[in-house]
This record gives sequence, C-alpha cells and structure tokens, in this order.
Amino acid sequence: MSSSDDDGAVAGKPAQGEEPRNPFSTKGPKAIDPVVFWIALGLILVFVVLGAVFPDGTGRVAGTALDWVISNFGWAFILSVAGFVAFTLWLAISRYGRIPLGQAGDKPQFSTVSWIALMFAAGMGVGLVFWGVGEPITHMMEPPPDSGVQAGTRESARVAMQYSFFHWGIQPWAIYGVVGLALAYSTYRKGRGNLLSAPFTPLIGDPENAVGRVINIFAIVVTKFGSATSLGLAGLEIAAGLSYVFGLDADNNVAVISILILTVVFVITAVSGVEKGMKHASNINLVLAFALMLFVLIAGPTVFIFDIFGRSFGDYLWNYIPMTFHTAGFGSEALNGWLSSWTIFYWAWWVSWALHVGTFLARVSKGRTIREFVAGVVIVPALGGMVWFAVFGGAGLKSQLTEKNDLWRVMQETNADGGSGPAAALFSLLQEYPWFSVIGTLAILLVAIFFITAADTGAMVLGMLSSRGITEPRHVISVIWGAMSAAVAIVLLYVGGLDAIETFVILAATPFMLLMIGMAVSFYLDLRHDPLRTQIAAPVRKHAPDPIDTSIEARRRERAEAKRLRRSGGSIAPDPDVEKIAGGALLGETDPVAEPPDDEGEK
Repeated sequence: MSSSDDDGAVAGKPAQGEEPRNPFSTKGPKAIDPVVFWIALGLILVFVVLGAVFPDGTGRVAGTALDWVISNFGWAFILSVAGFVAFTLWLAISRYGRIPLGQAGDKPQFSTVSWIALMFAAGMGVGLVFWGVGEPITHMMEPPPDSGVQAGTRESARVAMQYSFFHWGIQPWAIYGVVGLALAYSTYRKGRGNLLSAPFTPLIGDPENAVGRVINIFAIVVTKFGSATSLGLAGLEIAAGLSYVFGLDADNNVAVISILILTVVFVITAVSGVEKGMKHASNINLVLAFALMLFVLIAGPTVFIFDIFGRSFGDYLWNYIPMTFHTAGFGSEALNGWLSSWTIFYWAWWVSWALHVGTFLARVSKGRTIREFVAGVVIVPALGGMVWFAVFGGAGLKSQLTEKNDLWRVMQETNADGGSGPAAALFSLLQEYPWFSVIGTLAILLVAIFFITAADTGAMVLGMLSSRGITEPRHVISVIWGAMSAAVAIVLLYVGGLDAIETFVILAATPFMLLMIGMAVSFYLDLRHDPLRTQIAAPVRKHAPDPIDTSIEARRRERAEAKRLRRSGGSIAPDPDVEKIAGGALLGETDPVAEPPDDEGEK
C-alpha cells in the first residue's frame, strides 16, 4: 500500500514538521552534528560522573584552579566587561545603529512587551529573586574592604545598594548584547547558520570547519555550567520557600527534588516551541514579578524605597567609572577575596550565561535594528533590575536598619543549618507583611516559572548548537540537554552548594571571555562591509573620498565647500546626485537596504 500525497510523507520518511524516527540521525532537515553533539555530551557526562563519585576531590581541584584564575585573570574580567559595555553603546549611537538584524521587509516576530518579557525571564529572572534581598544585606554587613564605611550603618547600606545596582545593571546586559547582536546579524542579515562559530566567519572561514566545531563544543560545555548555575539557585530558593511557607526542611535534598519535578514540567513546555510555551510562560512571569514587586512596594516602606532608589541611582552613575575599573592592584587580600566573591563572580556568571541568553535574544530579535536591540536588551532590562533591587533590597535594608527583622542573622543561621542564606532572606522579609501564605506561594511559583523558562531557553540554545544551527531542533535533543542541565545543577549542589556553583562558573567562563572578544572583533569586520552602509556611501564617493561617508556627512561636506567658495567670491550649485541620495535616504524616499549581495567565500 502506498502513501497518498495528502499524507504529506513518503513511506518510511517523516512528514514535513514531524520528528524523525531516529532522533540522532545525521541526515535530514533536523540532523544533528555528531561530532559536536557526542563530544560535548561526553565531556559533560564525565564531569557529572566525577562530581557524583568524587565530590570532595572535585571540589578541591576546582578550588585550587579558581585561586589561580582569580590571581592571574581577575583583571581580564574587569577590563573585558568594561569594553563590552563601551562596544554595545557605541554601536547604538553610531551609523551602524540603523542596520537591521534581517533583510529588507523583515518584521519583528514578537510585540515589544512580549519581547522584553522574554529577555527579562531568560536573562536573570532566577538571580533577581535569589539575590534581591540577600545581596544588599550582605554588602551592608560586609561592605567592600576599601569602601571606608562601617558595617551595619546607613552609610554601608548606601554602598550596598550602589554595588547591587552595579552588579545587576548595564554590565550583564551588555555582555548578553555582544553575543546576541553578533549571532542575530550573522544569522538573519548574513544568512549563516545559527551557530556560535558563524559570527567568526570573517576570521575562520567556514563556521563548520574544525575550528568552528571546537568553538561550538566549547560553547555547549560553558553554557551548560552557566545554565546549571541558575537552575541550582532556583532549587535553593524553592527549598527555602517551601520551608517558610509549608514547614519543610530547606536542605539540598528538597532543592534536588524541586529541580527534578520542574525538569519534568520543562520537558512538557519544551516540545511546544518558543512561540507557544516560552511566550506564555514569560508573559505570566512578568505579571507575577510585577505583582509581587508592587505588593512589597505598597506593604513595605514605600517612601524609603523611593528615596533609596533615587540616591542609589545617583551614586551608581557618579561612581560608575571607579566601580567599573575596581581591581585589587593596590588593595589587600581581603579586597581580592571580596572582588572574587562578588564582582568577578558576577562578570564570570554573565559571561558563562551569555551564549545561553545571547542565542535566545538573537532568536527572538529578528527584524529589530541594532539601535532597537541595544535599547531593548541593554537599557530597559538594566533599569528593571535596578527597580527590583530598590524595592526588595530597600525593604530588606529598612528592616535591618530598624532591627525590625535581623535578616543578617537569618542568613547566617540558615547557612549554618545547610540551607541558603540569600534564599531564606526573601521569605523572611515577606513574613513581615500580611497574607504571607499567599504571597510566599506566589514567590515560589515565580521562581518555578523562571526555572522553566531558563531551562527552556538553555535546551533550545544547546539544541541549535548541536544541530548545525537550525532554529527548531528536535525535541528529543532539547530534552536531553535540559536533563543534563538538571544533572549538572544537582552535582554542583552536592559538591559544595553555592560555593561550588560560583567556583565552576568562573572556571568555565574564563576561556569563553576570550571567544567573546574575538566575536566582537569579527562582528565589527562584518559591519564594515554591510550593504546598507556601502550603498549609502557609494553615490557620494566622488565628492567624499572617505569610503565610510554617509548621507549626512555628504551634506555637511557640501555646505562647507559652498561656504568656502562664497568667501572667495565663487559659488557652487548642489550636486543633484548628492541631493537625491542624501535627501531620499534621510526622508525615507529611497530604500537603501536592498537584498545584500552574496559574500564571497561564504556559504
């Protein structure tokens, strides 16, 4: 019996859009890259087995390696992240800002609100909930060694919010932005595959050659540790919430069970795709986060929160440069330890998380311009993170200062009992307000959805990297990577809890930071040959020798020449070609973005 045409498939072959019978097939539209997939999976499995069998030994080796990295490369994280911020902001305000991440006529896939919600949930949702109260309290009671303030005072509280804004402000989103921009431009503007190696084409040639595959394998391993970090934090936060709301023990066992249950939920959402599952989950998360934040703002010290936001934002802007380049070069061992535990850890965390988030940002940002991307990815979420810390951190600092609730003691006691102090701080604060059982449950639900969205995006990203860059990898592949994220998170919890998470994140991020620098350089080389830029400049080259002139620069040169001739008694008539291209490009009468020519040497 033969299949009919209406069946949409030839006998023995899957119909279009169906999953193939062999999920590990290396042929077909959703074929995996066997070299990348199996080597990356093998490396991660080796870590999981070693961590499970020899947790103490794994922790000691990682600790020794961490000390060496911090002593020798801490400065590199500081300077590199400062460079990423400068690079993204420069792109937004430069002539490159109007270049679209796509072809002429490409429209954004998501509304602006859904787009921002997706980015916020994928970028740092779990971390905001985990550290929102705990970090400001810790900085207040253990301020930076060279800050010159006394612990537990109002001045130390001011410094605490200043550094919380710094760690969760523009820096992480600029890191994500570098990867997201490079990938989106390479994928949708240049037509290359959605692989980390694709933006390196100007430097390495074919993104699927040996060098490209090494880059993609390494990217999967690094991303796995970054995503596992957030999943581990989510497990600790949920365990603390269950302890406060329902009276369960807040230990690693509860955290592990929470991770396993949520991983099953993630598998269900993973097969629904980005458009259905991720969009709805992210929108729900945005509503829940806003509702929880609004409740704390109204029920908590409202006036104090507004005051501390204004003062802390001003302190952040005023001290931005000193904080950005704050190293331990002339400091003490105490300062070196503080930087490694906070600033360097955060920069490493964001770098290790950058491919995860950056690939997802590229996936949902088709049709946006570079300027729109920077505004929506770097500026808006950074301000949102600062508002979150002002509300939750401000409420926590007020309780600590007035001794209404000794959150610092709560954190220390929880740590001593084997739990997570920062996770407990949030629920201890919420206990001060009415309807705690409802609000506490809402907070647990918020973290759970953040967990699912983070696992979803991570699995999708790793599925693309191991499937030659296709935007919709096989469901089985995504599920495998999601399960591996849960396995790594569980191993990290048993190896050493929060300390182990911080250690492995920094180790994994160190070499990836070098790849990000190379990606930024390669992205710039691509932009210099963008068809939009060259087509606008071409008609005025006979009047403007500089090969990078734009229509605005052509007009400026023409006016300057006319002024010079008038002073010398001569006159000049506007060049009709210059007038046409300059005026038309600026007023929208011409469409300078034609279909870009094929790049030589690229597939």
